[in-house]
Amino acid sequence: MKSIFMRGVFAALILLAGQGAAAASVFNPETAVLSNGMEVIVVSKRRAPVVSHMVWYKVGSIDEPQGLSGIAHFLEHLMFKGTETVPAGEFSQIVKRNGGQDNAFTSYDYTGYFQSIAADRLELVMRLEADRMRNLVLDPAEIETERDVVLEERRSRTDNSPGARLREQASAAFFMNHPYGRPIIGWEHEIRDITREDLQAFYDRWYGPDNAILVVVGDVSMEEVLPLAEKYYGAIPSRNIAPPVAWVEPPHTADRSVSLSDPDVRQPSWSKRYIAPSYLYGATEHAYPLQVLTEIISGGSTSRLYAKLVVEDKVAASAGAWYSPSSRGPSSIGFYVSPANGGSLEDAVAAMEVEIANLRENGVTQDEVDRAIIRLTDAAEIAKDSFQGIARTLGGAAVIGLTAEDIEAWPERIAAVTRDRINAALRHVLTDRGAMTTRLLPAADADNPEGKS
Repeated sequence: MKSIFMRGVFAALILLAGQGAAAASVFNPETAVLSNGMEVIVVSKRRAPVVSHMVWYKVGSIDEPQGLSGIAHFLEHLMFKGTETVPAGEFSQIVKRNGGQDNAFTSYDYTGYFQSIAADRLELVMRLEADRMRNLVLDPAEIETERDVVLEERRSRTDNSPGARLREQASAAFFMNHPYGRPIIGWEHEIRDITREDLQAFYDRWYGPDNAILVVVGDVSMEEVLPLAEKYYGAIPSRNIAPPVAWVEPPHTADRSVSLSDPDVRQPSWSKRYIAPSYLYGATEHAYPLQVLTEIISGGSTSRLYAKLVVEDKVAASAGAWYSPSSRGPSSIGFYVSPANGGSLEDAVAAMEVEIANLRENGVTQDEVDRAIIRLTDAAEIAKDSFQGIARTLGGAAVIGLTAEDIEAWPERIAAVTRDRINAALRHVLTDRGAMTTRLLPAADADNPEGKS
């Protein structure tokens, strides 16, 4: 399978950033732009004779035409089905025969393709990747075969999982206008109706060097990468790709709820989410404080929610929160809880609501802020050894519109977060209306019509 759904690569920056505010830099990337507009980012890591080579396209499910949900992901699959010079399926075989690995991913905001391979095979994967950037052959037989693969992927990942079905329905209800409400994999009936002409038009519209970013990390330098990039990618004419639609989500002013009951549910759960800004959307000054907040309330077994609801009160089996600022559009901040074994979901929910109200009313403490910042900045050092992790972080930032400078400044920006800024962010997102709750419940029966535990 050539698909990995990515719902926030840049969110992993909390594990990839640096060792602290005193660090002058994180990855020390070098950047360039080819004559056709393709961006190039290189990080030299001479520790091993390998490279991670990634091409990111600034197109994801957010950019799909109405009625064609899933086309970005469908096309990602078909990008492995050959060109005039590379037969269907041969791309991955060539990479494998040369000792490498390859894969791809589709997100709401972008699509990416990558290879991990020996440094002396970099030119090979550049030639292969540049070839399918403009020379993809969309064979009708291959399209139908891959449509079945995509539909089976949807069945296995979503249709056969009560939790995944609830998440899909919740997203559709949460975003009133923004295409983040559509599933990345697409709605089944629309996947079935996508035509070859639709796929070709989408490929022609979005796949070009001026809509792509090349990231290479490993045993190379910009001086070695740039001539190869010019030779293969630079030879492709610019497509003069028009800017994407700047979607805007209207204010959330009414509470909503979504519930799903299913016989396969063994552990009920509840969540509550609020619309939130991202690095690039809305009140962006709250993005860094919200990252620190999430670490305070949900950063492991000593975090506020787990320590209170699971360890101390023993009312929950799991409890936590989520937030990711890594998106072109709006984000969400949410809370979740599942009851302790033999306990009541409603009791767990009531306890979580008390914690949310306490956050809203009293905020966080200075000690919590200090410890969270230390954890965030210290945890990052490990990932500086991961070539692919570096490539994903830098590419994931650049493809949504951030810069290498934003990545390099992340530790300082996190360290600059104050208690007052976190409490202001709390007041901004935890409003008294506009939240959405979800419940995942065991199947209802005559004695328990709402499936309550």
